[in-house]
Amino acid sequence: MPGAAIEIGGSEALETLLGGEVFFPREPQSLEETGLSTVLVESLVLKYLLQVGSASGREIAGRICVPFRILEDLLLALRSRQMLVHKGHSQVSDYVYALTDAGAERARLAAKACAYVGPAPVALDDYVTSVEAQSIRGEAIRRRQLEEAFEDVSVDPETLELLGPAVNSGAGLFLYGAPGNGKTTLAKRITRCFGQHIWIPRTLIEDGQFVKLYDPAFHEAIRPAEQALIKSSAHDPRWVRIRRPTVVVGGELVMDNLEIRHDPVTNVSEAPLQMKSNGGCLLIDDFGRQRIEPSELLNRWIVPLECRHDFLTLSTGKKIQVPFEQLIIFSTNLEPNELADEAFLRRIPYKIEIGDPSVEEFRKLFQASCSSVGCPYQPQAVDYLVQTHYRPHGRPLRRCHARDLLAQMANYCMFNGASMQLSPQLLDRVVKSYFTAVTAN
Repeated sequence: MPGAAIEIGGSEALETLLGGEVFFPREPQSLEETGLSTVLVESLVLKYLLQVGSASGREIAGRICVPFRILEDLLLALRSRQMLVHKGHSQVSDYVYALTDAGAERARLAAKACAYVGPAPVALDDYVTSVEAQSIRGEAIRRRQLEEAFEDVSVDPETLELLGPAVNSGAGLFLYGAPGNGKTTLAKRITRCFGQHIWIPRTLIEDGQFVKLYDPAFHEAIRPAEQALIKSSAHDPRWVRIRRPTVVVGGELVMDNLEIRHDPVTNVSEAPLQMKSNGGCLLIDDFGRQRIEPSELLNRWIVPLECRHDFLTLSTGKKIQVPFEQLIIFSTNLEPNELADEAFLRRIPYKIEIGDPSVEEFRKLFQASCSSVGCPYQPQAVDYLVQTHYRPHGRPLRRCHARDLLAQMANYCMFNGASMQLSPQLLDRVVKSYFTAVTAN
C-alpha cells in the first residue's frame, strides 16, 4: 500500500535492533509509493520557493520530506515547463532552484487555495494502520514495568496493585482523591509502562484537506543522534518517531478541542487532542472544573470509548473515522459518582482513590525531596512539623507538601544568603505563609 509500513517479526536480534517495533514507515522508492499526486507535491515545492526565494534540490526535499531521488525528476519536469530556473550548481547532481514568473504566479494561486507549506502529508488510511499496529492495548504490562515507571515517585503497594490491572485494560480510569496527592504525577508516569516510542505522521491528508498532527507541545521527537543508534534503515521522512505521548489538558478544555479545527484563512486544519494522544495517554486533569459541563464531555466520548474509534468532520463536511486508541485518565478531586452517570462509569471500569500518605510515607517524601535539593535530611524536623503544624490543627498530610515546603525554604535561604537546612525554625517560618494561602482557597 502507499506509504507502506512493515510489520517486524522473526529473530530476537532483529527485534532488538528495531527496538521491538511492530511498525516502521519505510522510505518510499517512488512518488506512487507516497500515495500523493504529482500536482500536490509540485504545489508544495512551488509554495516553499515562493517563501524562501531559492533553494537547492536537497534543501527542498528536506523541507517537504520527500526523498531527493524521488523529487529530482519532478524538479526537472517543472524546469522543462518553465516553472523553475537554475540559479547555480549546488552539490553533485543538484542545482539551486528559483521560480520563474509563471512559477511564481502558480505558487501564489496554490497558496491562496491552501497556505500549507511543510512536510508532505500522509494518507489517512496509512495513519489508521499505524495506530492500530502501535496501540498500547497490544502490550501486556507486568509488575516490573509498572514499578520501573513509578520508581522516582512514592506509590503505596495497594495503589500499585490497583493500577496494574487498570493500565493493562487500556479501558481508562478515574484517579480521584484530595488535591496534592500526586494524581497528575501518577497519570503522567503511566505512559512509561508501554513501549517507549511510536511513529506518527507530521501531517495527514484526506479529501484534499491538510490536517496537522505532530505537535511539539505534546510530542517529543527522538533526537537524530538517538534515533541513529536505534535504527539504521531509512524511514519515510514524512513520519516522525516520538516518545509515547501523554497529552494533559485541564480547566482550559472546551468542546472545540475535541474536533478538527479548521483555519478558513490558511485552509489548514489541526487534529483534535484525542488524535494527538493516540498511542499514549490522554489525561483530563482536574476533571469537573472545565468550562464545559462534565456530562457534555462524557456524552461526546461514550461511543468512542465503547468502539475504540471516533468520528470527526472535515472542513468539506466529510465525516471520517479515526482510531480512538489511548488510555484516558480522568483525574479529579471529586467522587466519580458526582460527575458521571452509570452508563459512562461502566465504560470507565476502574476508579482508584489516591489517599493521603501515612506518616512513614510522609517522612520518605521529605527524605527524597531533601536529596533532590541538596539539603541534609533531619527526621526530627519532620516529626516536629507533624506534631506542631498538622495534628493540632487536624491538617491532612499531602504528598505535595514536602516538595512545596522545601521549595519555600530554599527561596528563603537564598534570599538571606543562608545555607539550606531542614530545621524547626525554618519550617515554622514557611508553614505560616504556605498553609495560610492553602486554607484560604
